[in-house]
Amino acid sequence: MVALVTPMDADGAVAFGDLGPLIDFHTAAGTEALIVAGTTGESATLEHEEHIDLIARACELADGRIPIIAGTGSNSTAQTLRLSKAVDRLPIAAFLVVTPYYNKPTQEGMYRHFWAIADAVQKPVILYNVPARTAVDLKPETVVRLAAHGNIRSIKEATGDLDRVTRLRESCGRDFLLLSGDDATACEFMLLGGDGVISVTGNVAPSSMRKLCDAARNGRRKEAERIDAQLQPLHKKLFVESNPMPVKWAVARMGLIGPGIRLPLTELSAQFHDDVRAAMQTAGVDFASPRSS
Repeated sequence: MVALVTPMDADGAVAFGDLGPLIDFHTAAGTEALIVAGTTGESATLEHEEHIDLIARACELADGRIPIIAGTGSNSTAQTLRLSKAVDRLPIAAFLVVTPYYNKPTQEGMYRHFWAIADAVQKPVILYNVPARTAVDLKPETVVRLAAHGNIRSIKEATGDLDRVTRLRESCGRDFLLLSGDDATACEFMLLGGDGVISVTGNVAPSSMRKLCDAARNGRRKEAERIDAQLQPLHKKLFVESNPMPVKWAVARMGLIGPGIRLPLTELSAQFHDDVRAAMQTAGVDFASPRSS
């Protein structure tokens, strides 16, 4: 699955004209689902109606060819509920809901937050744990409690803590999907029994990421590690500055989107251009002439 960038014009307006070709690109590359308006999609800078419109347009353009997962999490339970209910009517496959950031709630607070959202919507909920961005960690014991809810089906675990794979698998069962949210450790995560990855790297090298997932999920360790070795520079260099600054710069170098990104994020610093470009070349990514708008 790919945590999709949101294409934007140079002035920061959402470039809906680029969204269709971007979805076509991933459909052709074998991406299995797209997360729209997640962290990589700059969800924190989207206005409420704009957020809904982006997800609706993605569903329309995908036209059933690839599942669309809606990023609807925020640091407010009420705001998350309002947005989730607004897009629940759309033909989305699921919600991706991040742990409430900045507030630093307790484990009980997060448990109640996710339970309330899962109670209020029809589509299934994917928990999203990314302490490096939110300053709070959804502990495995809380995940186990939440997995008892019939509408909470999965977690995107972005800690890079591989010990959690075995623990969650044993405690939550086979039907609860374990998804890596950390490209650098995703290969081993899947080899240990994880079900897949929600990937930033997949924006740039979707075909290779799909091959990696197929190999790792089927226990073909040598093949998976060989593919992953080519992708490791990209996994790392796409985080030389805050995501999605590097990945948007990379996707723009592929000619798929324009240069737009919203403040307070800025275009990737020039000092990192060569590093990201070299990582793209190692991964076999094709370049195109960047667009000015």
